[in-house]
Amino acid sequence: MSEPPRAAVVALAVTAAVVFNLAVYTIGRAAGATYRFTSRGEPAEVDALTVAGFSAVPLLIGLTAVALSAARAGWPVTAALIAGPLLAVVTVPLMTVPADFDTASTAALALCHLTLVPVIVVAVLRMRTPRPAPTSSPARRSG
Repeated sequence: MSEPPRAAVVALAVTAAVVFNLAVYTIGRAAGATYRFTSRGEPAEVDALTVAGFSAVPLLIGLTAVALSAARAGWPVTAALIAGPLLAVVTVPLMTVPADFDTASTAALALCHLTLVPVIVVAVLRMRTPRPAPTSSPARRSG
């Protein structure tokens, strides 16, 4: 089975993240999330377009960097497998929790951050340069 081109992996991962996060956003709305908060002393609201953009743009940048460098070196894949999920998780207490969202909004937006973790891991692993199969033949047993 051949591997899909890296560009296709990036596109599929970004699309999946946006779809998943818009579903979480919609379920959050149905559960009573208002997505309202205060920014610079003024009321603000996270809308679906913001969720889509905040899902797509960082993922697109990061996965594109991995896609462009993975064929030349193995370390970008390893770095992305650590940094990508770490950034997705760390942004919850740094960005989402401190905002003055209601509980449902905080939970839904935190989940949006966390849904990026499996998307990142699967996409990055799909972009690894395959290792060549060993060429040695099995040793014969003498008996």
